[in-house]
Amino acid sequence: MFGTKNISKAFGGAVALSDVSFSVEPGDIHCLAGENGSGKSTLIKIMSGVETADSGSIVLNGEEFRSLSPREAVAQGVQVIFQDFSLIPNLTVAENIALSTDVLERRKLVNPKRNREIAQNALDRMGVAMDLDATVQSIPVSSKQLVAIARALNQGVKILFMDEATTALTRKEIDHLFGIVNGLRDRGVATVFVSHKLDEVQEIAQRITILRNGSVTAEGNIKDFDRKAIATAMTGQEVNEVRLAPDVPADARTVLEVNSISSLGRFRDVSFSVKAGEVLGITGLLGSGRNEIAEALFGMTPIESGTVSVNGSPISINGPRSAVAAGIGYVPQDRLTQGLFLHQPIAKNVLAAAIEHFVGLLGFVKGKSIRKTVTNWIADLKIKTTDPQNPATSLSGGNQQRVVLAKWLAMSPSVLILNGPTVGVDIGSKRDILEIIRQKALDGMAVVIVSDDIPEIVQIANRVLIVHQGETGAEFDGAAIEETSLYKELAA
Repeated sequence: MFGTKNISKAFGGAVALSDVSFSVEPGDIHCLAGENGSGKSTLIKIMSGVETADSGSIVLNGEEFRSLSPREAVAQGVQVIFQDFSLIPNLTVAENIALSTDVLERRKLVNPKRNREIAQNALDRMGVAMDLDATVQSIPVSSKQLVAIARALNQGVKILFMDEATTALTRKEIDHLFGIVNGLRDRGVATVFVSHKLDEVQEIAQRITILRNGSVTAEGNIKDFDRKAIATAMTGQEVNEVRLAPDVPADARTVLEVNSISSLGRFRDVSFSVKAGEVLGITGLLGSGRNEIAEALFGMTPIESGTVSVNGSPISINGPRSAVAAGIGYVPQDRLTQGLFLHQPIAKNVLAAAIEHFVGLLGFVKGKSIRKTVTNWIADLKIKTTDPQNPATSLSGGNQQRVVLAKWLAMSPSVLILNGPTVGVDIGSKRDILEIIRQKALDGMAVVIVSDDIPEIVQIANRVLIVHQGETGAEFDGAAIEETSLYKELAA
């Protein structure tokens, strides 16, 4: 058995875990669920030796430990695959898989032939074929994940924690990953998924433990929990998944008109329009061109032919600055590298796109107006912070995403494009963000959501456009927007 007994941990008086007992049997596929800040990460860090509990014990292979070092945890078979996979991008697949073995064995010299053998053996055990000489930075996300799993296998993994394992994967890649995990189960490896995607959790897991505010609120067989029960245990309140798509007036004007735009090697002959108060969902598999369309409309990649109009006027998009000038805002999929100045104050992040509105004729910054605007956006978007001068790094993922939203909403765009607006965001924050999007649409903003989260698209979109291999395909409207139809179209 693996797990914890009555673990408690506090950081500077703030309780992260309170009397948490958690158990996983060999061969179990277990889900550890909870909102951001619920204590999931702290629990994993304690079990992997990164943090030390204030009280309680860790149970590994049936043996109790008061604390562990990371090396001791690995020796006991504990492995964690974080969202960034902790791989070295400029090293090869073989080197990444074998490197940790060399470190643990304190080898002073690298033996390329031995590393290839170690890597090949690990991949063979998973039934995976891969170019051992390819650098990790050159392979897709799904392959990076398999490299991380192979590395864990190579170190004698007995319990494997996977943090948001399916965030950037296509449905086909998810199915492949689940096949690998089922293979690990058959070999007696316990796998713990940390995930916000409830439909995938219900598909793969056998048992579930739910944390809220550092305490266990529910646990048991996954078959005894439906989506609503899981969401309620995570948030402490009922979370309705009713349709949020706003009603669009029949006489609403067209705000965004995209006509036959193409970008070589990315997408071709894409056309659509969005009215004031409408939410258009654009979805497709990873690599379909959906992300490239969003980036092109914000000037991040070139549009080589076709036209784009905003509020009836043709615009020339030759970079983000021209897109912003035309009234287009863009919330990127990767908020950490593209959406935020992480080490800058929350206040500066909120005003980053709209700062010109707060500069007077003589170049003086309107300090009072800035403070009022920041305070209003923090309140309106329910950004949880004690001080707007704190850095963006001090916020949870959901609150960071709200800051990115505030940044673009503060400039009052005519069109707001959101690329994966709730990626890595817990269920409570996700609902709040979708409510914010709905409200802005009701206020007359034209909204485009680009996402592979089908339940999210179904919940918020008035229309849905499917992208296949760089081209727009089927379109769904109104009552025709439902999960089964969209999944079927994506699989076609």
